Amino acid sequence: MKMRRRQFLRLAAGAAVLPAGARIASAQDYPARPVHVVVGFPPGQGADIFARLIGQRLSEHIGQSFVIDNRPGASNTTATEYVVHARADGYTLIWVTSSNVINATLYEKLPYDFIRDIEPVASINRVPLVMEVHPSVPAKTIPEFIAYAKANPGKLTMASGGIGNSTHMAGELFKMMAGVDMLHVPYRGSAPALTDLLGGQVQVMFDLTASSLEHIKAGRLRALGVTTATRLDALPDVPTVGDFVPGYEAVALNGIGVPRNTPTEIVKRLNAEVNAALADPAMKARFADLATTPLPASPAEFKKLIAEETDKWGKVIRFANIKPE
Repeated sequence: MKMRRRQFLRLAAGAAVLPAGARIASAQDYPARPVHVVVGFPPGQGADIFARLIGQRLSEHIGQSFVIDNRPGASNTTATEYVVHARADGYTLIWVTSSNVINATLYEKLPYDFIRDIEPVASINRVPLVMEVHPSVPAKTIPEFIAYAKANPGKLTMASGGIGNSTHMAGELFKMMAGVDMLHVPYRGSAPALTDLLGGQVQVMFDLTASSLEHIKAGRLRALGVTTATRLDALPDVPTVGDFVPGYEAVALNGIGVPRNTPTEIVKRLNAEVNAALADPAMKARFADLATTPLPASPAEFKKLIAEETDKWGKVIRFANIKPE
């Protein structure tokens, strides 16, 4: 009986070693087949555009296809759930966005725990937004806007791309920190919200800078402030919101993650390749055209950023008592 037990333990120990050895070998050969980058938004939206830029660069440099797999639905939860349940072998990646950190608090029940179930690989960029108004709004500066909003509580309409969208949360953060009351008007996407802002049906919006840049320069919209900590090269004459609302900062997040338990060697390889792509002058120039800057970081740094953003937006959601649609 003792001999049989010893043999069983030796066999069990050997079996436990095999998967680790296989993981190491696969990491050394990685990637040996196409890699799928799952994006929770339709083609043509901001996340998809950035994912395709990075995916193309990785495909060209590594010599293996990085396929963009669009799986829109439920504010990126559909795509995230798919990746959470995928094999942890580095061949299924999730395109991380601000919706992931916002959803952690916005939804009472999710079929996963993002911080627990997704391993951060690399941050890509932080996308600036701009606080803008229709020209019919009398305020020409943020202090004037705050005074006007306080004199007309609940009368100003604030458009967004949807409840929990970055354009919504940036506005809610402003309302909370500036102490103003505006009526939130959510749309099914930022494009129709911007259309109505241009038409004067709504009065203010916190939009992605790249989407509104042309309209601001043409005078169709008035930019009051950018949401970053420092001024933008694309709008050098526009102050930051934080210049008048101390501590205010709101940006959209992009990055890459993998299912938990993905081999460390694969995470490190992907991180190095992404950071090399972000350092490429051509990539920097393309990002500049889209009014954003690269944000290279280690997996640990990206993990810390995700935790900080989750905590930040969680406070805003609880303060404003925001509920999902």
